[in-house]
Amino acid sequence: MSNVLVFAELRGAEPKKVSFEMLSAAKQIAAATGGQVIAAAIGDGLSGLGAKLGAYGATKVFVANGVAKYSTEGFAHILAGLIKQENPAVVLLGATAQGKDLAPRLAAKLGVGLASDIVGFRMDGNKFVAKRPVFAGKAFTEVTFLAAPAIATVRPNVLPIGETNGAAAAEAVLAADLGGPKAQIIEIVAGVSKRLDLTEADRIVSGGRGIKDKTNFKILEELADVIGASVGASRAAVDAGYADVSMQVGQTGKTVNPTLYVACGISGAIQHLAGMRTSKVIVAINKDPEAPIFQVADYGIIGDLFEAVPLMTAEAKKLLA
Repeated sequence: MSNVLVFAELRGAEPKKVSFEMLSAAKQIAAATGGQVIAAAIGDGLSGLGAKLGAYGATKVFVANGVAKYSTEGFAHILAGLIKQENPAVVLLGATAQGKDLAPRLAAKLGVGLASDIVGFRMDGNKFVAKRPVFAGKAFTEVTFLAAPAIATVRPNVLPIGETNGAAAAEAVLAADLGGPKAQIIEIVAGVSKRLDLTEADRIVSGGRGIKDKTNFKILEELADVIGASVGASRAAVDAGYADVSMQVGQTGKTVNPTLYVACGISGAIQHLAGMRTSKVIVAINKDPEAPIFQVADYGIIGDLFEAVPLMTAEAKKLLA
């Protein structure tokens, strides 16, 4: 049998949404290969993960408890040991900040290939073939693997979450042995924003150079609060000091894939489009009718964002009321 291993990334002690997306995909892969879905979680104060992850398809969950801080070397050491023990055919991690940091080291440690930031997959018989974007999202390529396990990082908000089955997975203890990492994490400083991280957000309102001043982001935040969105920014807005770099969407920022992306005062440079063009619905607001953002937008408003956004906020309040 060819099992599939999902690394369930956590926020605190709770699995992130992308973990459930990967488990749903793993069920399809395991069904084609005649294997099972196993999951692994590393953290501190963990309990009840067998029920949480089992409901989405995991049949067994390995838990390394008592690891308070993330460590690239330490997490890779733990996962590499589990992979050698369980010998899965496919290993999935989220294409998050942590996953993008961890997956390359894990692949190098095992001497196998890695397909990063995949947006889909297909089964060629019992072989896993990953689909990933290239050329800033203008084209896609399929990646096949010459050796097992096939390791891939999955872009959040791309793969659908399947229905829950209500079954709990068996839990097994995974030794929390970090293997003596050469670097020690002293402190992790959490961001001040309480909004969902852009890479996981289902709705995003972003501002560009047209926002003109840092204080004007309040207009976008008001709309975001009403529709339950996170707030992003273009590189131009970040470079101008209007927004923090953690808010940057684009090729040198974060790649996002929300259901709704509202671009306010963003011209649509190639660098920005590379990070958000796969959004399911794109709304663009810009005074320039020739702005490139309108070429990828599903809906466009040619006008002043300082007039359009407050109107959208007011209408959203009415609809949601």
